Amino acid sequence: MPTQQSTTEQVSIDPDATLRSIMEGTAGASGEHFFRSLVQYLAVSLHVKASFVAEFDAERTKVQTLAVWVGDQHVPNFDFDIEGTPCKQILTGAIQHFPDDIQQTFPTNSLLKELNARSYLAIPLMDDAGVVVGHLAVIDDEPLDADERELSIFHIFAARATAELIRRQAVRQLDDSRQREHRLRIERQRMEAEVAYLREELRSRSDFSEIVGESDGIWKVLRSIDMVAPTDSTVLIVGETGTGKELVARAIHKNSKRSSGPFVRVNCAALPESLLESELFGHEHGAFTGATQQRTGRFELADGGTIFLDEIGEMPLPAQSRLLRVLQEQELERVGSSQTIRVDTRVLAATNRNLLDMVDEGTFREDLFYRLNVFPIQVPALRERKEDIPTLVRFFLKKLAERLGRQIDTVPSNVLLTLQKYDWPGNVRELENIVERAMILSTGDTLDLPSGIIPVRRQKMKQPVLRSLTDVETEHVRAVLEHTNGVVAGPNGAAKILDMNPNTLRSRMEKLGIIVER
Repeated sequence: MPTQQSTTEQVSIDPDATLRSIMEGTAGASGEHFFRSLVQYLAVSLHVKASFVAEFDAERTKVQTLAVWVGDQHVPNFDFDIEGTPCKQILTGAIQHFPDDIQQTFPTNSLLKELNARSYLAIPLMDDAGVVVGHLAVIDDEPLDADERELSIFHIFAARATAELIRRQAVRQLDDSRQREHRLRIERQRMEAEVAYLREELRSRSDFSEIVGESDGIWKVLRSIDMVAPTDSTVLIVGETGTGKELVARAIHKNSKRSSGPFVRVNCAALPESLLESELFGHEHGAFTGATQQRTGRFELADGGTIFLDEIGEMPLPAQSRLLRVLQEQELERVGSSQTIRVDTRVLAATNRNLLDMVDEGTFREDLFYRLNVFPIQVPALRERKEDIPTLVRFFLKKLAERLGRQIDTVPSNVLLTLQKYDWPGNVRELENIVERAMILSTGDTLDLPSGIIPVRRQKMKQPVLRSLTDVETEHVRAVLEHTNGVVAGPNGAAKILDMNPNTLRSRMEKLGIIVER
């Protein structure tokens, strides 16, 4: 072992007092002070030249000494590779004892040569899982017999060294865990700040003023709008009734290069089938009864701008065929005319129906579906983003204040909680109506939510499945037999439960085709 004199330290000890102190776990302090006291007295107790306690690194390739005693003084701690040293054999978990031949066994070890070592005794220090985490060793320049007394003393010191080493590692792991938690917290704060900045940047450079909410679902919609708006791609907006699909369509138009052009809305469900094609594509004078003059269709009106086809799932098949041509060729013919008119119109469509199911049913053209579904946007239902309800309520209060001539400044937390518990089948549109009704009924500047203002939806009773008496009887007899493990007669048999004669039951079972496997 090295014996640098620059940091040596002469120590006077009371052997009995130190042993008691170490065994009681009060050797002056924990950590480095404890290990220094321990190796010092170990060397004195066994009358050896040197002793040290060491810890293996995570890879088990290096050793770091935690305290070293040589001669009559402490020397600085040091690290070394375990190759070519007795430390490597400690990893087997067995005591290593070289009574008089340590240098012959490890002839290349310079530390052993420096100490003029002849003998070596080491005990592995293992954690609760049986993993060797370090070792306690003594070295002498005389032969060293490991008799029962010496080993018993060694084991006492090793047990205390193991406990302190495990405590030291636990503290280090706790510190590492706290540091990791701190780094994660800092990283999370940084990411949250970055997300907030990006959201603010997105809102500042885009017109999303009518789309209210901070939930992840709404921000996904806004991000989709931001990506697709500058393009001329066809967009299919999907969502339940009242989720704000038209607001999404208007936001796409306002943030597109067509924003200065017209935005034409067509509700495909509101127009009768006989007039829908005329509304969309126009008609010529005399094209049908009542066509007293030429009419320009909505697609022509939207030329250079955007047409929004709401409730596209309600469009009849003949109109779907003509719409498909407009999407493919950007041209149309008015009803009653053979003249082709070219149009430059971007198509946005919306539906609350599953168009793929309609394709399977044959009520919606498959080729039209794929033409419309270039860039789908799913608008979440209000029940999927209830965290947006407080923001939406405050938005509606401000929006409705002037029209209703009412100013509501306070929304109690219990009112918000009640609103968030409701499932909102009518989504945002229903919420706006409820807020308007509550504002009318509120008498002060605090929003009241009178009982009954939120509708109670009765669950539909399931129609019972009507079965024959034989089927019901068969099922009941089988259930009773299963309960009795197939036993028919006797005090615990099926016949007793069914209040029947066992023979009558067997006859009935045969008639019902019930066979008991025994």
